Amino acid sequence: MTAYSSYSLTTRRGALFGGLCLCCLPTLGRAAGSFTMDEVGPGIFMRRGIDAEATPENGDAIANIGFIVGESSVLVTESGGSLADGQWLRAEIRKRTAKPISHVVLTHVHPDHCFGAEAFAQDKPVFIGHRTLRSALDSRGDFYRTRLVDILGADQAGSVVYPTMEVADTAEIDLGGRNLRFTAHGTAHTNCDLSMVDTKTGILFPADLLFVARIPSLDGSLLGWLKEVEKLEAMGASKAVPGHGPTLVDAAPAFADLTRYLTTLRDETRKAIAADQPIDKAIDSIGQAEREKWVLFDTYNGRNVTQAYKELEWE
Repeated sequence: MTAYSSYSLTTRRGALFGGLCLCCLPTLGRAAGSFTMDEVGPGIFMRRGIDAEATPENGDAIANIGFIVGESSVLVTESGGSLADGQWLRAEIRKRTAKPISHVVLTHVHPDHCFGAEAFAQDKPVFIGHRTLRSALDSRGDFYRTRLVDILGADQAGSVVYPTMEVADTAEIDLGGRNLRFTAHGTAHTNCDLSMVDTKTGILFPADLLFVARIPSLDGSLLGWLKEVEKLEAMGASKAVPGHGPTLVDAAPAFADLTRYLTTLRDETRKAIAADQPIDKAIDSIGQAEREKWVLFDTYNGRNVTQAYKELEWE
């Protein structure tokens, strides 16, 4: 299965009918059980997802997922890409602490970040999400689950879990001596992106608003994403945990790389539209200078160009 729609379209207007995003229904990999956790800060444990697509072998374990331990309880930051992935993460938590799992963060609608949530249902946590996540799951959840069942089987795929705490602007929770601050972002990577800051360490968790090494996937607004990156940079964090890539990075250069790619996509798409270049030609030309800088470039750049056309054609 490809990660984005067919590009036999020959007109710019035709690109408006590409359908639902498959960008995070990832076709290579290793079993989730072979992963380990990195302690990226005191009491903060993260697993690096592989740069691949979902397969029976990897259980859709392609996103960075982990947990934060407070004095009283544990917060899960990203639940995993399937029930199997979520169960693996829960077992990793239990290897390290018996404290209750009080919160599970669902940073956006893409299945590699939220379909492990079912594994934590027994803990009866607060499921935290953007105020628009519920409607996004209503729109796409069944479709994503069907595709995961095709890949992983019904017993491993996981089910749609809705947020029980919706963040409309900002919010803060306390795990006991450890506060986490949440920000609901405007439409960017998706229309339901949620970021988090651990106030104890200052580490920023931008989720898929930050990709490192793996090419970004655009499923919301290109202009909005550039705007939200500026807001994230203004938070002043020196370290960040991206949604994909190394489990901890220096924030400034990582955001600079992301901004460079998104700016290239914006500027070259605008030029192609002004020149009345057909979408099939644009897919082959826009952003090519970025090819060697990102893993999975050939899988995702074409879809990003199509999304950019849909947005920028009507400026």
